[in-house]
Amino acid sequence: MSHLIIIVGLLVIAFPVWITIVAATHDSVRVTQVPFPLLPGDQFFINLKAMFSSREEAIGGIPVGMMMLNSLVMALMIATGKICISLLSAFAIVYFKFRFRMFFFWMIFVTLMLPVEVRILPTFEVVADLGMLNTYWGLTIPLIASATATFMFRQTFLSIPDELLEAARIDGAGPMRFFFDILLPISRTSIAALFVILFIFGWNQYLWPLLITTEKSMYTIVMGIKSLLETADGEPAWHIIMMTALMAMLPPVIVVLCMQNLFVKGLTETEK
Repeated sequence: MSHLIIIVGLLVIAFPVWITIVAATHDSVRVTQVPFPLLPGDQFFINLKAMFSSREEAIGGIPVGMMMLNSLVMALMIATGKICISLLSAFAIVYFKFRFRMFFFWMIFVTLMLPVEVRILPTFEVVADLGMLNTYWGLTIPLIASATATFMFRQTFLSIPDELLEAARIDGAGPMRFFFDILLPISRTSIAALFVILFIFGWNQYLWPLLITTEKSMYTIVMGIKSLLETADGEPAWHIIMMTALMAMLPPVIVVLCMQNLFVKGLTETEK
């Protein structure tokens, strides 16, 4: 019975992805016919070429390659920035004794209740005043702080025996050497797991890029898919839209496949 439930759940999750793949392999006429085809067609490479072409009727005048590059840069900067800041903040909270240490930690943790959507207007005003509209910095800096990652790294650091810190001090290692030579190697699986999660988080961002980008050259792939639905007249080119959505799935899938071993270890490993 448990296997049946798992199989049914898998089919429910995978069915929309299968429909996307099927629609990306048919022409515009077949995609809009009833009944909808459930098997792949022979138009995959034709649709792929049309998607990457510069024809306005094919991709809304926005190069798909540019949109994917913008999404890639945004996702990498968000994932890397969140991990770096969270590592340093967790390191300071765990290994440095200063006044109001726990107060600052809980202030960081409380920001979980204030996502970007809640503070979007003041955040936009700050970004606009700093002249970061239509820039990669504006796309990423407001999303870099992460209370979740700080909490996870703090728990990882707390699980490390104090004897390691004492041994490092006896050997003459300073705080930053202890951080780079001991803490980072021990935390590599947690870093990998968080990188996968944060990369997907950055790649799928829609509301914030939509708010601060007015130039098409800064559109992300998620925004591009939405723009393809906005046609002046006639029906949207669903076969091109589905092909674009299929291409938008590839980078996150590649990241997960390349880092799946470290990802699983980072989520399940208890011994450090």
